[in-house]
Amino acid sequence: MTVNQTALSPVPTGFEARAAVAVLGVRVAPPVRRRGGAGPSDDGHLRLGGRGAALPLDPTSPFELVDGRLLYHGVDVGLPAETIARPQFYDLQTADGIAYEKLARLHGDSVLASTVIQTCMRYGEETRCRFCAIEESLASGATTRVKTPAQLAEVAEAAVRLDGVTQVVLTTGTTTTPDRGARYLARCVAAIVAAVPGLPVQVQCEPPDDPDAIAALAAAGATAIGIHVESLDDEVRGRWLPGKATVPLDAYWTAWDEAVRCFGRNKVSTYLLVGMGEDPDELVAGAQRLIEHGVYPFIVPFRPLSGTLAAHDPAPSVALVADVTRRVGAALTAAAMRGADQGAGCAACGACSALMEVGG
Repeated sequence: MTVNQTALSPVPTGFEARAAVAVLGVRVAPPVRRRGGAGPSDDGHLRLGGRGAALPLDPTSPFELVDGRLLYHGVDVGLPAETIARPQFYDLQTADGIAYEKLARLHGDSVLASTVIQTCMRYGEETRCRFCAIEESLASGATTRVKTPAQLAEVAEAAVRLDGVTQVVLTTGTTTTPDRGARYLARCVAAIVAAVPGLPVQVQCEPPDDPDAIAALAAAGATAIGIHVESLDDEVRGRWLPGKATVPLDAYWTAWDEAVRCFGRNKVSTYLLVGMGEDPDELVAGAQRLIEHGVYPFIVPFRPLSGTLAAHDPAPSVALVADVTRRVGAALTAAAMRGADQGAGCAACGACSALMEVGG
């Protein structure tokens, strides 16, 4: 399929504006922002149309934030927009002097996110994912190598009490152990839910070789799980994710099915990145198969991230992102799967995608 590469409307509105700003970014200097990390972008966190949004920060973008409105080349696109205030928990530190901001970050307007192990077995030059900068923030001193369960519980309690955080996302660099980091995630989840009972927590990891690791995450109290494949095209995986591509897609399908068994339908998600060269029809077909398995395909545009091997690669066209997002959103609507129903995680937050604008 050849996507219609027509230009944006003279003034994009609604879904078209939301899809466009996700690719083209915005001219603003928000109090809450991030550089480096596991992706998907160097982003600023705003509230756009009443929802949290994580958008690329680009001084050349045609979008800007002026007096509480999102403008495109100076014209209002019909979306109220505001930056998110620096959270109060950022000003605290642990008893041993570690700033809370180094342990977890605010994402969107109400999500507490942390990479519990900031190193990855796949971060070598020949095996690292092209879009990932997980160890760059560690090298810069912006974070710590390992966050302890007690530290994360302490930060979560403060973030809920002071800043109204409503969910937690915990991810990890891939470890050399058979569980791929899942069992350490389980310890962190257990500590958080003990400190803040009822707080939804999503965990993210690779498919573990340990057959009981996914069940252990559910037993620890995790609400949802993300097992992120990024692409279902083996050729694309080999170019973009050479280390992760050594894990066969069959292992992902097995892990997704086990996760659905443990967590339930629409409590499991995976990232699918638009713009890495995958045929859009095949990408949508793969998303539909995931939906049939009860897995939510979170559609996000690839965006060049500083410190990555793809830092200077071009972002996808707005037309391509809008086309894929709209079609996957329709499939999710037909299956009655909403990201918000996951309770916690990237799909529940929705800040990095335009899926919520089309029913996802």
